[in-house]
Amino acid sequence: MAYLLPSEFATKMVDAGESKIYMSTRDTLIRAFMAGAILALAAVFAITIAVKTGVFLIGAILFPVGFCMLYLMGFDLLTGVFVLAPLAWLAKRPGVTWPQILRNWGLVFLGNFAGALTVAFMMSFIFTMGYNTDGGAIATKVAGIGEARTLGYAEYGAAGWFTIFIRGMLCNWMVSLGVVGAMISTHVSGKVLAMWMPIMLFFFMGFEHSVVNMFLFPFGLIMGGDFSVMDYFIWNEIPTALGNLVGGLAFTGLTLYSTHVKTAPKRVLATGGTSKAVPAAKVIDKV
Repeated sequence: MAYLLPSEFATKMVDAGESKIYMSTRDTLIRAFMAGAILALAAVFAITIAVKTGVFLIGAILFPVGFCMLYLMGFDLLTGVFVLAPLAWLAKRPGVTWPQILRNWGLVFLGNFAGALTVAFMMSFIFTMGYNTDGGAIATKVAGIGEARTLGYAEYGAAGWFTIFIRGMLCNWMVSLGVVGAMISTHVSGKVLAMWMPIMLFFFMGFEHSVVNMFLFPFGLIMGGDFSVMDYFIWNEIPTALGNLVGGLAFTGLTLYSTHVKTAPKRVLATGGTSKAVPAAKVIDKV
């Protein structure tokens, strides 16, 4: 598993951010759609495993398979472009402006949402035999998640909103480490291992991922969850997305960029005769 030094893959992060900005609208939407759809399938896969085995850890261990697939195919998640695109602006890459960054974020959001929503309708149709049954234990579980992660937060007002925000920050700290971690190796096995660890951690800890939630909450509503679309956006998607942006950019993007791309000046250490220490006895004599 060939390893790249941080100074090498940090430059690749900037290059990747620039490529996202220059990507065509069509390609951006298609790649984002596929990323949202694959991550949604991974989410329902992990929940199904957790429900059927009764062991949530097994679902968390296997959930990263979806993230690895979409990354290796070159598809884009909102959580990833939150981190990469601004680095190209910081590096003053030509043509990279904030309107272009916001355009990219908006297109990826739309594509991710469309992909996740498509899978939500497909899986709800499957679980209910064409909406003729109640969907069983898995549908009940997801509906419960939707209620707990909207109305459950709303109970605590501003404290609940900031709880989601911080969970979103912690989530994309881990997810962006997975995105960047895949750049440290030139072999598939190394990329997968580097992605697997932080993705498993965020899922097991119940941190909030804006794209995963684009599937969970519409699916929960279809399955009869007792919360509204407005509850979903105000008490989950908006604070989660903002937390994902701040956490991924602050804890991963900016830290790696500032210490491996735009590093601070190196310290100048005194050498030769100028750095010789004066014996304590001579100091006393001078006093």
